[in-house]
Amino acid sequence: MQKLFKKYGLLVWLSLILIAGFVFTAVAAYVVSRDTIQQSFSEQTLPLTGDNIYSEIQKDILRPVFVASQMAHDTFVRDWMINGEEDKDQIVKYLKEIKSKNNAISSFLVSNQTQNYYHADGVLKSIKETEARDQWFYRVKNLKAAYETNVDIDMANRDTMTIFVNYRVLDYNGQFIGATGIGLTLDTMKHLIDNYQTRFHRNIYFVDTKGNIALAGTSKKIRNNINEIPGISSIAPQILANRKSESVHLEYKTDTEPTLVNSRFIPELGWHLLVEQDLSSDMKPLQNVFAINLGIGGGVMLVVLIILCFSVHRYQTRLEKSASTDTLTGLLNRQAFDFVFQQALLDGERSRQPMCVVLLDIDFFKKVNDKLGHLVGDHVLKEIAMISKRSLRESDIICRWGGEEFLILLKNCTLEKATAIAENLRNTIANNDFSRTTDLTKTRLAITVSMGVAQCKDKETEDSVFERADLALYQAKANGRNSVYFSE
Repeated sequence: MQKLFKKYGLLVWLSLILIAGFVFTAVAAYVVSRDTIQQSFSEQTLPLTGDNIYSEIQKDILRPVFVASQMAHDTFVRDWMINGEEDKDQIVKYLKEIKSKNNAISSFLVSNQTQNYYHADGVLKSIKETEARDQWFYRVKNLKAAYETNVDIDMANRDTMTIFVNYRVLDYNGQFIGATGIGLTLDTMKHLIDNYQTRFHRNIYFVDTKGNIALAGTSKKIRNNINEIPGISSIAPQILANRKSESVHLEYKTDTEPTLVNSRFIPELGWHLLVEQDLSSDMKPLQNVFAINLGIGGGVMLVVLIILCFSVHRYQTRLEKSASTDTLTGLLNRQAFDFVFQQALLDGERSRQPMCVVLLDIDFFKKVNDKLGHLVGDHVLKEIAMISKRSLRESDIICRWGGEEFLILLKNCTLEKATAIAENLRNTIANNDFSRTTDLTKTRLAITVSMGVAQCKDKETEDSVFERADLALYQAKANGRNSVYFSE
């Protein structure tokens, strides 16, 4: 593993740098885009949406407050009550008209003088201070504000949960003479909020001054308190402290993306309007794009790295081959042979098998170059290399040792057998026709070689065995060449 890392260490580091750079760039782009979107939503989109929703609420939810205010200040209503409430049909007709015209579920008038509860179908009942259902009237009677909004059951509509706008009716001297107003069913109001949420893609609900959720869509429970809800509880004091009609922009975080909140106090209702935007859904497209970019970029990066690895490996293999191979003959060069020989010595010591070396020298090779030229000389060298590879065993190793010298390593081979192999090779080369067509003239070219053989001894050094082989080669050349000599 260490050898592999040493060989491809630079490539590994380059790959890691490229991958780290790509991931950092992709993540940085995602973070910048996410922060930009969050800032845009917080400073522009959500406030604008809050204003639009507030305008819709003024039209759909605050309208009952304005209607109740007109009823409480209507001179007909006040004069009818001050004059003794004589013609009940008049007020019933009036309440029926109010109910029909404003598409309300209920319209009512309760007299402080007679304690009668009037609605669009007549007199419902006489209220009593001892009855729990009538406590709202006495609360309104002592109310300092002009009106209240209240979620309660409507006795005139089979106890349906209804949002009532209870408005104080005063005589011309400012004395309390009754309460009037209209009611909208809770389901109607919930559907209105659901409609807002569908249109604006926001979570919308109302909380009272104590933090209780007074009105919400069908997906949110009423009477939960925002002080007890995880996440928004962290900003609940800031929401409830705002009693101005201007919107306040806040933010709280949960386990997912942060949630933006636009809060506005609505004095006419006495409630806080909360518009929430959970950024997880808005960030989903960005996250999908990030995942796609990461996948595509990662794929491209992987392909590039594979091509790079292949190219570097191929180039390095060529360099290694070039560094270890003689370019003319295709044999190992001297540097590569030194490494192979050292390894063979170690293997021979472990296996206790004999090993021999053969030093081969081309006879009168200088004359070939001088008379016929270096191209013919190169041809001779290549031919001898090919003849040697065909004549030797598969386990034998041959290298180009010098200009016209070759060195052969014979593994698991005795001196006697090595001498026979060398003699066979010498004879094959001597009988080979090295002729070559040059300038359309056929020239007969005969080449001979001299060889020296030596067997490696125990604990013998590389220089020592080569010196003995060289000495044997010198004897072969001194005794007429074209022969094989060995050294014991």
